[in-house]
Amino acid sequence: MACVLILACIALVSICKYRAITWQKKEIHKGLMLGYLSSSSEMGGEHVEFPFVSFEDIAAETDNFSEFNQIGSGGFGKVYKGLLQGDKEVAIKRLSKGSAQGIEEFKNEIILIAKLQHRNLVRLLGCCVYGDERLLIYEYLPNKSLDTFLFDDTRQYVLDWPTRFKIIKGVARGLLYLHQDSRLTIIHRDLKPSNILLDSEMTPKISDFGMARIFGGNKQEANTTRVVGTYAYMSPEYVMGGAFSIKSDTYSFGVLLLEIISGLKITSQQLVMNFVSLTAYAWRLWEDGKATELVHSSVTESCSLDEVLWCIHVGLLCVQDCPNDRPLMASVTFMLENGSALLPLQ
Repeated sequence: MACVLILACIALVSICKYRAITWQKKEIHKGLMLGYLSSSSEMGGEHVEFPFVSFEDIAAETDNFSEFNQIGSGGFGKVYKGLLQGDKEVAIKRLSKGSAQGIEEFKNEIILIAKLQHRNLVRLLGCCVYGDERLLIYEYLPNKSLDTFLFDDTRQYVLDWPTRFKIIKGVARGLLYLHQDSRLTIIHRDLKPSNILLDSEMTPKISDFGMARIFGGNKQEANTTRVVGTYAYMSPEYVMGGAFSIKSDTYSFGVLLLEIISGLKITSQQLVMNFVSLTAYAWRLWEDGKATELVHSSVTESCSLDEVLWCIHVGLLCVQDCPNDRPLMASVTFMLENGSALLPLQ
């Protein structure tokens, strides 16, 4: 009996020591992460409450980053499916060492998403910095990104008009929140189909805030000598002069809207000859009274033609060359939600 009690005591002491060491490691890791993030100019002197996950836990969740658990990849690195705390499905982005998304963009994304809560924005659940490893843990969205449906010859037929219209309105609401309804004004700067994720009900969620910028007070525009993002979705004033504002996001939204309706990429090879972009092609069809030719064949049987033409009109308002001519996202959202609203002429 005495031997059993001694063994039990030893086991209890060992467990307590293990938990103490584990807790100490996590606190050290958390301290290092907070110090790492505090050097970002986006912190604004605020304390960020955010889950910091150890590299060992992430490696265990992904079976040591096995190919079986890989669900995506890109210039930034690879994405793995894992289980957080044993039962919660998550997507883990492991940035490659040569990723275009650098340290500042990584910090920026963590800090920005930690401050944002909206049903049309992806949720970031945790992060990790371990040596030269940088990892982000997101909510898992089973339908991946919009481009996997929109530009796939087979899967695009899953997107009937009600689904496409739902996605258009959801993205508009997400941008409205970033521009106006969140505590700070946030410009995304890289809105495109691959950065729109879809949940099991095809609800859209804006992702990838590495290029985003925060503005406080009434400031809503700035200039930069470092133009970042995806060229075809950038507004003319941003491409040519580095000027960006909330109207830059409006332009990108307009391009996205026209892509959703047509199923064509902004620089698609399927465009009619002599048109360098989808926006130019859409403008010509609209001016010639042939805008219905822009509508993808998978949409025509499930749509209200007036509703689709209404959306094309809204999209063209968003892609006007002069930023002052483009509507605010508050107006865009109102127009999409109210089919009887009076739309301005271009």
